[in-house]
Amino acid sequence: MDLPLVSLALAALGGGAIGLLLSLFGGGGSVLATPLLLYVVGVGDPHVAIGTSAAAVAVNAAAGLGAQARAGRVKWPCALVFGGAGLVGSLIGAQVAKMVDGGQLILWFAGAMALVGLSMLLPKAGEGDPGVRLNPDLTRRLAPLGLLVGLVAGFFGIGGGFLIVPGLMAATGMTLANAAASSLVSVVLFGAATSASYAASGLVDWPVFAALIAGGAVGALAGGPLATRLAGHAAFARRIFALMVLATAAYVAWRASGAVA
Repeated sequence: MDLPLVSLALAALGGGAIGLLLSLFGGGGSVLATPLLLYVVGVGDPHVAIGTSAAAVAVNAAAGLGAQARAGRVKWPCALVFGGAGLVGSLIGAQVAKMVDGGQLILWFAGAMALVGLSMLLPKAGEGDPGVRLNPDLTRRLAPLGLLVGLVAGFFGIGGGFLIVPGLMAATGMTLANAAASSLVSVVLFGAATSASYAASGLVDWPVFAALIAGGAVGALAGGPLATRLAGHAAFARRIFALMVLATAAYVAWRASGAVA
């Protein structure tokens, strides 16, 4: 679809806001991309909105993964087992989602958004084993979890970080910092697989994708200094952001309910 320049400008501004939020809070910000494309930018097809946002999520996560890898926080063997299994799930999920009515899919997406917001309100524990290593027992736990989370991420076209992080911690006992960093491997794989599936069906708007990425890069750069200033109020700021996600989920559900009815 060909959107006017004003819509592309709105996509860039929205991408900047999402990049800023991701820089400040980590996971959760990318779930706002699909509602942004539908209700602000003016993308008419929910499937195109999901496919385009999934592609942007993959690129944003890849940039974050590079930074985390340089810092040595990524537990690569565990991350690759989880992500590899989830890659299969995300391809299945994306294929199923394309067969679901767009209005119904967005209604379910609102439910997924609500789960993201609620997960951000849960207390974050930092304990865990920083020296965790992959072994056969961990592999047997990681692979099924990865497959399930990938299925959810592919179906809704979201990064799935709010499920990946606790999944990695539960299966391996790694620290929150290692799980958050390692989760980006899966987010990249799931987003790339989902967007590739949608792109193969002609359901990715590439100009809007480019605008999202350009805006996101600027937002991420701006978020660095701001994150330092908010360091002393991180928990409060995260709760405010979670409430914003929940409010957006309620709005999406209301709009989608009207469309389905």
